[in-house]
Amino acid sequence: MGRSYKIILGALLALLAMLIFLEANQKDPVNWYPSYSITDKIPQGTFVFYESLEKVAKVEQVNIPPFEFLEDTSTTGTYFFLNASVGIDAAELNKLLKWVEKGNTAVISASYISYPLLDTLKITNDQKIRKNGLENIPQYNFANKDLRSEKYYEFNRDHTLEYFDSLNGKQQKVLGIAKVKDDNSLQNDSLANFVESKFGEGRFLLHSSPQAFTNYFLLDGENFEYAEKFLAYLDLQETIYWDNHYKNGKIIHTSPLYILLSNRYFKWAYYFVIIATILFIFFEGKRKQKSIPVVDPLRNQTYDYTRTIAGMYLDQKDYRTIAQKIRDHFFIFLQKEFKINVKEQKNYRQLIEQQTKISSEEIDLLFDQIKALEVKPSVTKKDIEALNRLIIQFKKNM
Repeated sequence: MGRSYKIILGALLALLAMLIFLEANQKDPVNWYPSYSITDKIPQGTFVFYESLEKVAKVEQVNIPPFEFLEDTSTTGTYFFLNASVGIDAAELNKLLKWVEKGNTAVISASYISYPLLDTLKITNDQKIRKNGLENIPQYNFANKDLRSEKYYEFNRDHTLEYFDSLNGKQQKVLGIAKVKDDNSLQNDSLANFVESKFGEGRFLLHSSPQAFTNYFLLDGENFEYAEKFLAYLDLQETIYWDNHYKNGKIIHTSPLYILLSNRYFKWAYYFVIIATILFIFFEGKRKQKSIPVVDPLRNQTYDYTRTIAGMYLDQKDYRTIAQKIRDHFFIFLQKEFKINVKEQKNYRQLIEQQTKISSEEIDLLFDQIKALEVKPSVTKKDIEALNRLIIQFKKNM
Protein backbone atom coordinates (compact mmCIF):
# COMPACT_ATOMS: atom_id res chain seq x y z
CA MET A 1 0.00 0.00 0.00
CA GLY A 2 1.40 3.36 -1.08
CA ARG A 3 1.89 6.32 1.22
CA SER A 4 -0.98 8.31 -0.34
CA TYR A 5 -3.41 5.43 0.23
CA LYS A 6 -2.33 5.20 3.87
CA ILE A 7 -2.95 8.93 4.34
CA ILE A 8 -6.42 8.71 2.75
CA LEU A 9 -7.29 5.64 4.85
CA GLY A 10 -6.11 7.36 8.04
CA ALA A 11 -8.17 10.47 7.22
CA LEU A 12 -11.30 8.36 6.61
CA LEU A 13 -10.82 6.47 9.89
CA ALA A 14 -10.34 9.76 11.77
CA LEU A 15 -13.50 11.18 10.16
CA LEU A 16 -15.44 8.03 11.07
CA ALA A 17 -14.19 8.20 14.67
CA MET A 18 -15.21 11.86 14.90
CA LEU A 19 -18.71 11.11 13.56
CA ILE A 20 -19.13 8.28 16.06
CA PHE A 21 -17.99 10.55 18.90
CA LEU A 22 -20.39 13.33 17.89
CA GLU A 23 -23.28 10.88 17.56
CA ALA A 24 -22.56 9.29 20.94
CA ASN A 25 -22.45 12.69 22.69
CA GLN A 26 -25.52 14.10 21.01
CA LYS A 27 -28.37 14.78 23.43
CA ASP A 28 -31.55 12.81 23.00
CA PRO A 29 -34.47 14.90 21.72
CA VAL A 30 -37.02 15.96 24.34
CA ASN A 31 -39.98 13.61 24.46
CA TRP A 32 -43.13 15.75 24.49
CA TYR A 33 -45.56 12.85 24.39
CA PRO A 34 -48.49 13.58 26.77
CA SER A 35 -48.33 10.34 28.74
CA TYR A 36 -49.66 11.70 32.07
CA SER A 37 -48.13 8.60 33.66
CA ILE A 38 -46.94 8.80 37.27
CA THR A 39 -43.77 6.88 36.38
CA ASP A 40 -42.73 9.21 33.54
CA LYS A 41 -40.27 12.01 34.20
CA ILE A 42 -40.66 13.40 30.70
CA PRO A 43 -42.12 16.94 30.40
CA GLN A 44 -45.73 15.78 30.11
CA GLY A 45 -45.55 13.00 32.69
CA THR A 46 -47.05 13.42 36.18
CA PHE A 47 -44.25 12.04 38.34
CA VAL A 48 -43.80 15.32 40.28
CA PHE A 49 -47.52 15.86 40.96
CA TYR A 50 -48.13 12.28 42.10
CA GLU A 51 -45.06 12.32 44.36
CA SER A 52 -46.34 15.54 45.99
CA LEU A 53 -49.86 14.14 46.32
CA GLU A 54 -48.59 11.09 48.20
CA LYS A 55 -46.99 13.36 50.80
CA VAL A 56 -50.29 15.00 51.80
CA ALA A 57 -52.87 12.25 51.28
CA LYS A 58 -53.39 8.50 51.22
CA VAL A 59 -53.30 7.46 47.57
CA GLU A 60 -54.16 4.07 46.07
CA GLN A 61 -53.51 3.25 42.44
CA VAL A 62 -56.32 1.75 40.37
CA ASN A 63 -55.11 -0.28 37.40
CA ILE A 64 -58.47 -1.72 36.35
CA PRO A 65 -61.39 -0.04 34.53
CA PRO A 66 -63.86 1.95 36.67
CA PHE A 67 -66.55 -0.62 35.89
CA GLU A 68 -64.59 -3.29 37.77
CA PHE A 69 -63.29 -1.00 40.51
CA LEU A 70 -66.72 0.36 41.42
CA GLU A 71 -68.13 -3.17 41.83
CA ASP A 72 -67.07 -2.80 45.48
CA THR A 73 -69.88 -0.56 46.74
CA SER A 74 -68.14 -0.05 50.10
CA THR A 75 -65.38 2.04 48.48
CA THR A 76 -65.49 5.69 49.51
CA GLY A 77 -63.26 8.69 48.82
CA THR A 78 -62.08 10.57 45.74
CA TYR A 79 -61.64 9.01 42.30
CA PHE A 80 -59.00 11.01 40.40
CA PHE A 81 -58.86 10.81 36.58
CA LEU A 82 -56.04 12.66 34.81
CA ASN A 83 -55.30 12.25 31.12
CA ALA A 84 -55.50 13.97 27.76
CA SER A 85 -58.91 12.33 27.30
CA VAL A 86 -61.24 10.36 29.58
CA GLY A 87 -63.85 8.54 27.50
CA ILE A 88 -66.07 6.88 30.09
CA ASP A 89 -68.63 4.63 28.41
CA ALA A 90 -72.30 4.29 29.34
CA ALA A 91 -71.90 1.25 31.64
CA GLU A 92 -69.02 2.86 33.55
CA LEU A 93 -70.84 6.17 33.71
CA ASN A 94 -73.86 4.59 35.41
CA LYS A 95 -71.64 3.04 38.09
CA LEU A 96 -69.68 6.27 38.52
CA LEU A 97 -72.86 8.34 38.87
CA LYS A 98 -74.26 5.99 41.52
CA TRP A 99 -70.94 6.05 43.37
CA VAL A 100 -70.76 9.89 43.38
CA GLU A 101 -74.42 10.16 44.30
CA LYS A 102 -73.67 8.39 47.60
CA GLY A 103 -71.44 11.27 48.70
CA ASN A 104 -68.10 10.59 46.97
CA THR A 105 -66.03 12.87 44.74
CA ALA A 106 -64.89 12.27 41.16
CA VAL A 107 -62.11 14.49 39.81
CA ILE A 108 -61.71 14.45 36.03
CA SER A 109 -58.94 16.54 34.51
CA ALA A 110 -58.86 16.06 30.74
CA SER A 111 -58.93 18.10 27.56
CA TYR A 112 -61.62 15.75 26.28
CA ILE A 113 -64.31 14.47 28.65
CA SER A 114 -66.86 11.98 27.33
CA TYR A 115 -70.07 13.59 26.05
CA PRO A 116 -72.47 11.33 28.06
CA LEU A 117 -71.02 12.66 31.33
CA LEU A 118 -71.12 16.31 30.23
CA ASP A 119 -74.63 15.84 28.92
CA THR A 120 -75.76 14.28 32.21
CA LEU A 121 -74.33 17.23 34.13
CA LYS A 122 -75.73 19.66 31.50
CA ILE A 123 -72.34 21.15 30.74
CA THR A 124 -70.88 22.00 27.32
CA ASN A 125 -67.28 22.73 26.37
CA ASP A 126 -65.41 24.62 23.69
CA GLN A 127 -61.94 25.66 22.54
CA LYS A 128 -60.22 29.02 22.57
CA ILE A 129 -57.73 29.78 19.81
CA ARG A 130 -55.88 33.07 19.56
CA LYS A 131 -56.72 34.89 16.34
CA ASN A 132 -54.20 37.71 16.53
CA GLY A 133 -51.09 35.57 16.83
CA LEU A 134 -49.42 32.29 15.96
CA GLU A 135 -49.09 30.79 19.44
CA ASN A 136 -51.69 29.85 22.04
CA ILE A 137 -50.10 30.11 25.46
CA PRO A 138 -52.74 29.14 28.06
CA GLN A 139 -52.76 30.78 31.48
CA TYR A 140 -54.61 29.54 34.56
CA ASN A 141 -55.93 30.99 37.81
CA PHE A 142 -58.62 30.45 40.43
CA ALA A 143 -61.99 32.16 40.83
CA ASN A 144 -61.84 32.25 44.62
CA LYS A 145 -60.25 35.56 45.65
CA ASP A 146 -58.41 33.82 48.52
CA LEU A 147 -56.70 31.48 46.07
CA ARG A 148 -56.40 33.80 43.07
CA SER A 149 -52.90 34.86 42.15
CA GLU A 150 -52.10 38.34 40.86
CA LYS A 151 -50.13 36.75 38.06
CA TYR A 152 -51.65 33.95 36.01
CA TYR A 153 -49.91 30.57 36.03
CA GLU A 154 -48.65 30.03 32.51
CA PHE A 155 -48.12 26.83 30.49
CA ASN A 156 -45.29 28.16 28.36
CA ARG A 157 -45.95 26.03 25.30
CA ASP A 158 -48.33 26.27 22.38
CA HIS A 159 -51.53 24.49 23.40
CA THR A 160 -55.22 24.87 22.60
CA LEU A 161 -57.23 26.11 25.57
CA GLU A 162 -60.23 23.92 26.43
CA TYR A 163 -62.95 25.47 28.61
CA PHE A 164 -66.57 25.02 29.73
CA ASP A 165 -68.83 27.53 28.03
CA SER A 166 -72.19 26.86 29.66
CA LEU A 167 -73.17 25.75 33.16
CA ASN A 168 -76.40 24.56 34.76
CA GLY A 169 -77.11 27.32 37.23
CA LYS A 170 -77.12 26.31 40.88
CA GLN A 171 -75.72 22.81 40.26
CA GLN A 172 -72.36 24.14 38.96
CA LYS A 173 -69.82 26.50 40.38
CA VAL A 174 -66.76 27.98 38.67
CA LEU A 175 -63.60 27.20 40.65
CA GLY A 176 -60.92 28.05 38.13
CA ILE A 177 -60.51 30.33 35.14
CA ALA A 178 -58.17 30.45 32.17
CA LYS A 179 -57.25 32.65 29.22
CA VAL A 180 -54.90 32.78 26.23
CA LYS A 181 -51.86 35.00 26.64
CA ASP A 182 -51.87 38.25 24.65
CA ASP A 183 -55.37 37.61 23.27
CA ASN A 184 -57.33 40.87 23.33
CA SER A 185 -60.71 39.47 22.31
CA LEU A 186 -63.67 39.99 24.63
CA GLN A 187 -64.25 36.27 24.96
CA ASN A 188 -60.82 35.78 26.53
CA ASP A 189 -61.77 36.93 30.04
CA SER A 190 -62.72 34.47 32.75
CA LEU A 191 -63.09 31.29 30.68
CA ALA A 192 -64.05 28.50 33.07
CA ASN A 193 -61.60 25.58 33.00
CA PHE A 194 -62.35 24.21 36.48
CA VAL A 195 -65.91 23.69 37.70
CA GLU A 196 -67.71 21.89 40.48
CA SER A 197 -70.94 20.04 39.68
CA LYS A 198 -72.98 18.63 42.54
CA PHE A 199 -74.63 15.29 41.98
CA GLY A 200 -76.74 13.77 44.71
CA GLU A 201 -74.78 13.88 47.92
CA GLY A 202 -71.46 13.92 46.05
CA ARG A 203 -69.82 16.09 43.44
CA PHE A 204 -67.84 16.12 40.19
CA LEU A 205 -64.77 18.32 39.86
CA LEU A 206 -64.22 18.84 36.14
CA HIS A 207 -60.94 20.34 34.96
CA SER A 208 -60.19 20.90 31.27
CA SER A 209 -56.43 21.63 31.54
CA PRO A 210 -54.58 18.42 32.51
CA GLN A 211 -51.28 19.92 31.34
CA ALA A 212 -51.37 22.01 34.53
CA PHE A 213 -50.30 18.89 36.46
CA THR A 214 -47.40 17.88 34.21
CA ASN A 215 -43.75 17.95 35.24
CA TYR A 216 -43.02 20.71 32.73
CA PHE A 217 -45.67 23.03 34.17
CA LEU A 218 -45.08 22.41 37.88
CA LEU A 219 -41.29 22.85 37.67
CA ASP A 220 -41.58 26.18 35.86
CA GLY A 221 -41.22 29.10 38.26
CA GLU A 222 -43.98 29.35 40.89
CA ASN A 223 -46.41 27.12 39.02
CA PHE A 224 -46.26 24.46 41.75
CA GLU A 225 -48.58 26.78 43.72
CA TYR A 226 -51.36 26.00 41.23
CA ALA A 227 -51.34 22.29 42.19
CA GLU A 228 -51.25 23.16 45.89
CA LYS A 229 -54.29 25.43 45.57
CA PHE A 230 -56.10 22.86 43.43
CA LEU A 231 -55.73 20.28 46.22
CA ALA A 232 -57.50 22.69 48.56
CA TYR A 233 -60.77 21.57 46.91
CA LEU A 234 -60.13 17.90 47.77
CA ASP A 235 -60.78 16.19 51.08
CA LEU A 236 -57.25 14.98 51.83
CA GLN A 237 -58.48 13.04 54.86
CA GLU A 238 -60.18 10.56 52.53
CA THR A 239 -58.47 8.02 50.30
CA ILE A 240 -57.68 9.25 46.80
CA TYR A 241 -58.00 6.54 44.16
CA TRP A 242 -55.62 7.36 41.32
CA ASP A 243 -56.77 6.03 37.94
CA ASN A 244 -54.08 4.32 35.86
CA HIS A 245 -56.51 2.84 33.34
CA TYR A 246 -57.33 5.98 31.34
CA LYS A 247 -53.72 6.91 30.63
CA ASN A 248 -51.93 7.52 27.34
CA GLY A 249 -48.72 6.21 28.91
CA LYS A 250 -50.13 3.17 30.70
CA ILE A 251 -48.27 -0.12 30.48
CA ILE A 252 -49.89 -2.51 28.00
CA HIS A 253 -49.17 -6.19 28.48
CA THR A 254 -48.62 -7.79 25.09
CA SER A 255 -47.21 -11.09 26.26
CA PRO A 256 -49.58 -14.09 26.60
CA LEU A 257 -47.74 -14.91 29.82
CA TYR A 258 -49.50 -11.96 31.48
CA ILE A 259 -52.81 -13.81 31.13
CA LEU A 260 -51.32 -16.95 32.69
CA LEU A 261 -49.48 -15.24 35.52
CA SER A 262 -52.33 -12.91 36.44
CA ASN A 263 -54.49 -15.89 37.45
CA ARG A 264 -53.34 -17.91 40.48
CA TYR A 265 -54.50 -21.26 39.08
CA PHE A 266 -53.05 -20.69 35.62
CA LYS A 267 -49.81 -19.48 37.20
CA TRP A 268 -49.27 -22.61 39.27
CA ALA A 269 -50.24 -24.84 36.36
CA TYR A 270 -47.62 -23.05 34.28
CA TYR A 271 -45.00 -23.53 37.01
CA PHE A 272 -45.83 -27.24 37.31
CA VAL A 273 -45.40 -27.70 33.55
CA ILE A 274 -41.97 -26.06 33.72
CA ILE A 275 -40.94 -28.22 36.72
CA ALA A 276 -42.20 -31.41 35.04
CA THR A 277 -40.31 -30.52 31.85
CA ILE A 278 -37.07 -29.98 33.79
CA LEU A 279 -37.49 -33.29 35.63
CA PHE A 280 -38.19 -35.10 32.36
CA ILE A 281 -35.07 -33.65 30.77
CA PHE A 282 -32.99 -34.52 33.82
CA PHE A 283 -34.13 -38.15 34.15
CA GLU A 284 -35.40 -39.17 30.70
CA GLY A 285 -33.76 -36.75 28.34
CA LYS A 286 -30.45 -38.59 28.09
CA ARG A 287 -29.54 -39.90 24.65
CA LYS A 288 -30.59 -43.49 24.15
CA GLN A 289 -29.33 -45.88 21.46
CA LYS A 290 -29.68 -49.49 20.44
CA SER A 291 -27.33 -52.02 21.99
CA ILE A 292 -24.17 -52.57 19.98
CA PRO A 293 -23.86 -56.19 18.84
CA VAL A 294 -20.71 -58.09 19.83
CA VAL A 295 -18.47 -58.64 16.83
CA ASP A 296 -16.03 -61.49 17.15
CA PRO A 297 -12.48 -60.57 16.16
CA LEU A 298 -11.08 -62.03 12.98
CA ARG A 299 -9.21 -65.26 13.52
CA ASN A 300 -5.50 -65.37 12.80
CA GLN A 301 -5.58 -67.63 9.77
CA THR A 302 -1.83 -67.40 9.33
CA TYR A 303 -1.31 -68.99 12.72
CA ASP A 304 -3.74 -71.82 11.88
CA TYR A 305 -2.07 -72.35 8.54
CA THR A 306 1.35 -72.55 10.14
CA ARG A 307 0.13 -75.06 12.68
CA THR A 308 -1.40 -77.18 9.91
CA ILE A 309 1.79 -77.24 7.81
CA ALA A 310 3.93 -77.94 10.86
CA GLY A 311 1.61 -80.79 11.80
CA MET A 312 2.00 -82.30 8.36
CA TYR A 313 5.78 -82.30 8.64
CA LEU A 314 5.64 -83.73 12.16
CA ASP A 315 3.31 -86.46 11.07
CA GLN A 316 5.71 -87.40 8.28
CA LYS A 317 8.71 -87.03 10.63
CA ASP A 318 10.45 -84.85 8.04
CA TYR A 319 12.66 -83.14 10.62
CA ARG A 320 15.19 -81.88 8.09
CA THR A 321 12.55 -79.84 6.26
CA ILE A 322 11.32 -78.45 9.58
CA ALA A 323 14.89 -77.44 10.45
CA GLN A 324 15.21 -75.67 7.10
CA LYS A 325 11.94 -73.78 7.66
CA ILE A 326 13.08 -72.67 11.11
CA ARG A 327 16.42 -71.54 9.64
CA ASP A 328 14.80 -69.64 6.76
CA HIS A 329 12.32 -67.95 9.10
CA PHE A 330 15.20 -66.88 11.35
CA PHE A 331 17.15 -65.46 8.42
CA ILE A 332 14.10 -63.45 7.32
CA PHE A 333 13.83 -62.10 10.88
CA LEU A 334 17.47 -60.90 10.73
CA GLN A 335 16.82 -59.31 7.36
CA LYS A 336 13.85 -57.31 8.65
CA GLU A 337 15.26 -56.31 12.03
CA PHE A 338 18.95 -55.64 11.29
CA LYS A 339 19.15 -55.50 7.47
CA ILE A 340 21.60 -58.41 7.55
CA ASN A 341 21.59 -60.91 4.71
CA VAL A 342 23.23 -64.03 6.08
CA LYS A 343 23.54 -65.70 2.68
CA GLU A 344 25.23 -62.75 0.99
CA GLN A 345 27.19 -60.98 3.74
CA LYS A 346 30.21 -62.93 4.97
CA ASN A 347 30.73 -60.79 8.06
CA TYR A 348 27.14 -61.24 9.25
CA ARG A 349 28.29 -62.50 12.65
CA GLN A 350 30.26 -59.33 13.38
CA LEU A 351 27.30 -57.20 12.19
CA ILE A 352 24.94 -59.04 14.50
CA GLU A 353 27.28 -58.58 17.43
CA GLN A 354 27.58 -54.83 16.70
CA GLN A 355 23.80 -54.30 16.57
CA THR A 356 22.81 -56.44 19.53
CA LYS A 357 23.91 -57.15 23.09
CA ILE A 358 24.58 -60.82 22.31
CA SER A 359 28.07 -62.16 22.82
CA SER A 360 30.13 -63.63 19.98
CA GLU A 361 30.16 -67.04 21.71
CA GLU A 362 26.37 -67.21 21.73
CA ILE A 363 26.22 -66.09 18.08
CA ASP A 364 28.77 -68.69 17.07
CA LEU A 365 26.92 -71.41 18.98
CA LEU A 366 23.65 -70.64 17.18
CA PHE A 367 25.06 -70.44 13.65
CA ASP A 368 27.32 -73.46 14.19
CA GLN A 369 24.24 -75.42 15.17
CA ILE A 370 22.46 -74.25 11.99
CA LYS A 371 25.41 -75.33 9.83
CA ALA A 372 25.71 -78.61 11.61
CA LEU A 373 22.09 -79.46 10.87
CA GLU A 374 22.57 -78.53 7.20
CA VAL A 375 25.27 -81.19 6.72
CA LYS A 376 24.05 -83.75 9.20
CA PRO A 377 22.81 -86.88 7.44
CA SER A 378 19.89 -87.42 9.81
CA VAL A 379 18.05 -84.70 11.76
CA THR A 380 16.14 -85.73 14.86
CA LYS A 381 13.37 -84.17 16.83
CA LYS A 382 15.79 -83.29 19.61
CA ASP A 383 17.97 -81.40 17.13
CA ILE A 384 15.00 -79.25 16.12
CA GLU A 385 14.07 -78.54 19.72
CA ALA A 386 17.67 -77.56 20.53
CA LEU A 387 17.78 -75.18 17.53
CA ASN A 388 14.46 -73.63 18.48
CA ARG A 389 15.67 -73.02 22.05
CA LEU A 390 18.80 -71.27 20.78
CA ILE A 391 16.75 -68.97 18.54
CA ILE A 392 14.34 -68.11 21.37
CA GLN A 393 17.24 -67.33 23.66
CA PHE A 394 18.81 -65.20 20.91
CA LYS A 395 15.66 -63.06 20.62
CA LYS A 396 15.43 -62.62 24.40
CA ASN A 397 19.05 -61.40 24.65
CA MET A 398 18.81 -58.89 21.80
